[in-house]
Amino acid sequence: MIWQQWRMQKWRGWRLAIAFIAAIVLTNCTASNQPSAPVSSGTAASSSSALVYGSTGQPVNLEPGNITDGNSVIVQNQIYNRLMEFKPGTTDLEPALATEWKASADGKTWIFKLQPGVKFQDGTPFNAAAVKFNIERWWDANHPQGYRNAGKIYEVWSQIFGGFKGSPDSIVQSVTVIDAVTVQIGLKQPFAAFPNAIAAAYFGMVSPTAVQKAGAKYGTPGSLAVGTGPFVFKEWRTGDRIVLEKNPTYWRSGFPKVNQLVIRFVADPAARLAQLRAGQIDFTVDLAPDQKKEIDADANLTAIARPSFNVGYLALNPSYKPLSNVKVRQAIAHAINRSAIVQAFWGDLGTHDPHFLPETLAWANDASLVAYPFDPQKAKQLLTEAGYPNGFDLDLWYMPVSRPYFPTPKPIAEAFAADLSAVGIRISLKTQDWAAYLANRRKPPGYQSFMLGWTADYGDPDSFYFPHYGPGATTDIGNWKNATVFQLLNQGRAIQTQAERAKVYAQVDTILHQEVLRLPIVHSQPLVAQRKAIAGWVPSPLGSEPFESISK
Repeated sequence: MIWQQWRMQKWRGWRLAIAFIAAIVLTNCTASNQPSAPVSSGTAASSSSALVYGSTGQPVNLEPGNITDGNSVIVQNQIYNRLMEFKPGTTDLEPALATEWKASADGKTWIFKLQPGVKFQDGTPFNAAAVKFNIERWWDANHPQGYRNAGKIYEVWSQIFGGFKGSPDSIVQSVTVIDAVTVQIGLKQPFAAFPNAIAAAYFGMVSPTAVQKAGAKYGTPGSLAVGTGPFVFKEWRTGDRIVLEKNPTYWRSGFPKVNQLVIRFVADPAARLAQLRAGQIDFTVDLAPDQKKEIDADANLTAIARPSFNVGYLALNPSYKPLSNVKVRQAIAHAINRSAIVQAFWGDLGTHDPHFLPETLAWANDASLVAYPFDPQKAKQLLTEAGYPNGFDLDLWYMPVSRPYFPTPKPIAEAFAADLSAVGIRISLKTQDWAAYLANRRKPPGYQSFMLGWTADYGDPDSFYFPHYGPGATTDIGNWKNATVFQLLNQGRAIQTQAERAKVYAQVDTILHQEVLRLPIVHSQPLVAQRKAIAGWVPSPLGSEPFESISK
């Protein structure tokens, strides 16, 4: 298609120009911006004692439970530990701050035994009371240290666990301290994947003392961020970098492997690769698939494909009148040549199919489904049947930062727009700051259509479906509700055997395929890269991992 050649030529030319500029203009060159810690800005990262990571953007905040974005998760993974974590490179649970966990016979009560003697980075003890403080702060809308009146919403808690304390949809019913190293959590109903869910990267354990000291400013630039993790927060320079230093009292012996970790914010993938090649950063993520040849040609670099466990989608908000008609949403599915777009922008690092779940979870899909074929004539027919023979105007929002599922959002959005305009849907492309993008899509009436995606938090269909279609999860698509889907998702949580769960999730797959609310575009293998001077980095399929094992 013509748009494929034009878009890719435009992207490559723009990328080369950015790379040339980035190689000449070093970041952070003014004396007034030098950090308190000894970080080199004008010399190669390999000559510095710091391990330097090239992030796709800055975090929204450093407050566990109060974020949903990957940039925040990556930094939080370095400062905080969770009750359980995941074995490197897998979605399998392993002990962390909890040494063991077990469910009651009816599946409604979970007991967690904790590591003894662990301290937060401020010297205060980590214990069962601290776990209770953290969980109740996320769960209880009336918790005095929740600071809801300051705009904190903890949306990821309700997305995963159904709702807040007092809500009829809340899975969690109680949190009880049994003794200093034992916590009991009571559930409304059995939830087989509960340990996986509470192990999600959002739920790091925070020092209660630090939260009480910082108040509503906790986790923001200039304030505190205190966990039990391998690195201690030192500085956040807005728009530039975060500086972390080795936790000298870290409870895991021998870690971390470096004394300092610097997280630089470099939104453009071309600039990230240029800085990686120049030695200004040591490793980075979410590069454009067509950059792999450039990486492979550099003897100092190694390209790595992160295991695929994500979905990139185009959301269609049915609260916008044209999109309230399912035929219009299905017309859009026919109008966009998704297979060609995936081939053009991802090549061998992306796949397209009709499912919201990636291939790793194919056991939970309806295998009989076929992706909506690219068929502009069918799209026009459906638009006419829906009452829009001349099309309509549509705002399409694209992300301002690279993400694992959409490494080059703007050119991909332009490809969507070209295909949609061919059937009469007149597109206005829009974007804004990343934090605002995430927040404003949920403010009524929400964006008409927008690009977003998801890397699952744990290895279960529940981690894809519940945060997108469960109770309270659809505020960004007009509070769409489907009682059957809600019922099926709750059944999927309670059932213990995979064979029975597969039958339930296949029904969910079928309904969502017909409704076309979050149109699956791609399941990608995100391209990451490192300088060969570092060792010990094991990228996780979950999209983020602690850097404690990396040496330089």
